[in-house]
Amino acid sequence: MTTRLAVLYGGQSGEHEVSCRSAASILANLDRERYQVTEVLIDRDGGWHVDGRPMPLPQALRVLRTQEVVFPALHGPYGEDGTVASLLEWLGVRYVGNGVFASAAGMDKGVTKRLLAAEGLRVSPGVTLRAGEELTPDDRRRLELPVFVKPARAGSSLGVVKVNDWAGVPAALDQARQVDPKVLVEQGARGREIDVAVLQHPDGRVQAGPPLEIRVTGAGFFDYDAKYDGGAVFQIPAPLDAATTEVLQDRAIRAFHALDCRGLLRVDFFLPTEGSPEPIVNEVNTFPGFTAASQFPQIWQTAGLEFATLIDILIAGALVDQDRVRYSGLPRQARAVNLV
Repeated sequence: MTTRLAVLYGGQSGEHEVSCRSAASILANLDRERYQVTEVLIDRDGGWHVDGRPMPLPQALRVLRTQEVVFPALHGPYGEDGTVASLLEWLGVRYVGNGVFASAAGMDKGVTKRLLAAEGLRVSPGVTLRAGEELTPDDRRRLELPVFVKPARAGSSLGVVKVNDWAGVPAALDQARQVDPKVLVEQGARGREIDVAVLQHPDGRVQAGPPLEIRVTGAGFFDYDAKYDGGAVFQIPAPLDAATTEVLQDRAIRAFHALDCRGLLRVDFFLPTEGSPEPIVNEVNTFPGFTAASQFPQIWQTAGLEFATLIDILIAGALVDQDRVRYSGLPRQARAVNLV
């Protein structure tokens, strides 16, 4: 008995190409004896295509409605930000990954920081600027250079600028606002860059995978080019002592629950090399990259879960009664399992 599954990808964000790469990896690893697969592409202009054929939106939505589960392999605005999750909720179709709230909150870096800080997690000082707003003298006194100027609602480090001199802020704001009028100016954290992948199993167990350390090979930071053009090296597991690994995994699972996540999350940390050893949450990703070069699949492969198995787990999780699992009454400690 095969499961009717649609892989939804593309979209109108600046991460269209990354989404297509993620979908290609997912499609290549699906067991076609287990899944009856339909490909649904949203092109850059907002047109819908089903199995390679252009299709009016009402018909495309009817196709989605006939699926048992949808795998939305979308990154960035108009996809990963809760809009597509809301559409699928409205259609009454089960789908892989995070719901409307977690997706929307996780996409907005300023909102994410406030929610995680309320959970007691450490985040870097920062200020959110809306259209027309600029840094005040008080902001500059509170933040230390360097700062990172980031579009508040974008991924893949699109539009992110590192600023080493306050005179460079106006140009950096202009560049970031080409991606999103809402911008986060964040004090640059110093330390090792560590990512932790979180996975929820169909029975509700939540696991944190082995930490991954990012080493940028050039003189820059982990920007779009470093992510997708081979400018970084991943070390999995990161060379950390057991106690530090446990702390990172604990903080990642706490972030997962603080954002009311479902299915998966990647949490990106800075691990300070001096001062307080408490990890700093840099960003979260509610649908991390699923290309062959992406951190999330590589972490779980190191933990013993091959790509195809990882996909099966996520799809099976979408097919169970999510509300029954998430509100089963089990304490968090009983549902949280760290995988080293």
